[in-house]
Amino acid sequence: MAQDLPLAIVFCILRNREAAIQPHGAKPVTDLHIQYRPIDALRPYPKNARTHSKKQIRQIAASITEFGFTNPVLVDDDGTILAGHGRVEAARQLGMATVPCVQLSSMTKAQKRAYVLADNKLALNAGWNEELLAEELGALMDEDISFDVELTGFSIAEIDSLIEAPRPEEPGDPDDDRLPDQADVPARCRPGDIWQLGPHRLACGDARDEAVIAALMAGERARMVFTDPPYNVPVDGHVGGLGKTRHREFAMASGEMSSDAFTTFLTDALRPLADHAVDGSIHFVCMDWRHMGELMAAGGAVYDELKNLIVWVKDNGGMGSFYRSRHELIFAFKKGTAPHTNSFELGQHGRYRTNVWQYRGVNTFGAGRMDELSMHPTVKPVQMIADAIRDVSARGEIVLDTFGGSGSTLISAHKTGRRARLCEIDPVYCNRIIARWERFANDEAAQLACGTGHADTERAATERAA
Repeated sequence: MAQDLPLAIVFCILRNREAAIQPHGAKPVTDLHIQYRPIDALRPYPKNARTHSKKQIRQIAASITEFGFTNPVLVDDDGTILAGHGRVEAARQLGMATVPCVQLSSMTKAQKRAYVLADNKLALNAGWNEELLAEELGALMDEDISFDVELTGFSIAEIDSLIEAPRPEEPGDPDDDRLPDQADVPARCRPGDIWQLGPHRLACGDARDEAVIAALMAGERARMVFTDPPYNVPVDGHVGGLGKTRHREFAMASGEMSSDAFTTFLTDALRPLADHAVDGSIHFVCMDWRHMGELMAAGGAVYDELKNLIVWVKDNGGMGSFYRSRHELIFAFKKGTAPHTNSFELGQHGRYRTNVWQYRGVNTFGAGRMDELSMHPTVKPVQMIADAIRDVSARGEIVLDTFGGSGSTLISAHKTGRRARLCEIDPVYCNRIIARWERFANDEAAQLACGTGHADTERAATERAA
């Protein structure tokens, strides 16, 4: 922590006897000896001007847990703390009975008063080489993607901003949303398969099947969910293209279900998401206005709280007879009661976020939009998902999506340094997800588990896509 940084310098100075001659006639400092003293025997400096928030004390405690108590507390002859108030409070929270201390007996009263201030202020006068800082943070993530980088004292938003993040709701790179041509996608995935895509995984199976999701997660738990279930409307006639583009219908919930049946479908799909996510996780679930009632009912049966309702505003309207739809809804549910990750914190780190998100939709006029729609009718923009991921998760944590679709959640997780876990029931879409990631990451996927699907199942799915 910032207030602890000068102590290493202080120790170096104090160990050099010639350089440690104090002004005003003070005696040279003798050799320093570490003593373990009871926390209750230490007294805070009565006029310590440095404050410590609860959040910072938790950060110090996490640092002590990970690295040990590496920086002794400095005290005077009476046991009054001169440096290390935050460390002592963190140790108290951790239940430690004693802490390492160094007694300084050579300081005058004025020097003590000055040192208490200098110990905190001198570190704040330093700066950062942000290029090297970003390299070090990135190298730390490359070395161990599951390492908790917040132990460095930097927040999620600061780390993301230093390494790669644009400002929220910027247009992003259009190539991120480009889907591979169907002619270039080999048919290699079957129902029951699990594929490894770098740090990510993809299962070909039913989102409602607990065994499929358990195999996909392999004992790990997701920090967040971003998923886009089918809306129980026929794709053709409700997705843009004005009849010029033939859209592939989803494998299920494509208009054939009653309201009650669709509510049951959503409930059964959301429950495994909650079962395989950490307490306090945020689950973003997309839905159109026609079926928000069913999703509210399903979410109410599975989750503990609706944190917010987000409106995604697109550049232009889609199809529709009574007002053209220019928005989609994204429900932000919360599992459990533990604190959730909030990296934007009312914009204090430059991430000003509201519940109205403005991103281009696939139906935005532009070259190639018909090709994108034909390959997947409801593609979500990578930049939008990436911003949501940055909002409620840290680098190295797991993002779960059991309606993988075009694979935008996976690409977004890859861009933001998170680990994606995707499930998709349709082998044709699984093939596209794999091909899309391989092109984006310039890497090759590997099959982890072979499914029990038959060639005729894959052939039927391929024919349905034609």
